[in-house]
Amino acid sequence: MARLALKVKNTRNKKKVAAARAKGKTIKLGTRTYNRCKLCGRVNGYMRRFEICRICFRELAREGKIMGITKSSW
Repeated sequence: MARLALKVKNTRNKKKVAAARAKGKTIKLGTRTYNRCKLCGRVNGYMRRFEICRICFRELAREGKIMGITKSSW
């Protein structure tokens, strides 16, 4: 529940920052916005390209739900 609340709060803050930048305003404390996993809300291990954390990425890749990603073996 706590992570869900933080995800909602973070997305709300990102929208405010994006709107302020679109208007050309300077943003106070813009560094306080951070990335969270879309699925679980984890902060650390975030992969920008997929917008999910490393753990969720590994699970989805193993299940074959991410296009173009295959498990490496040599």
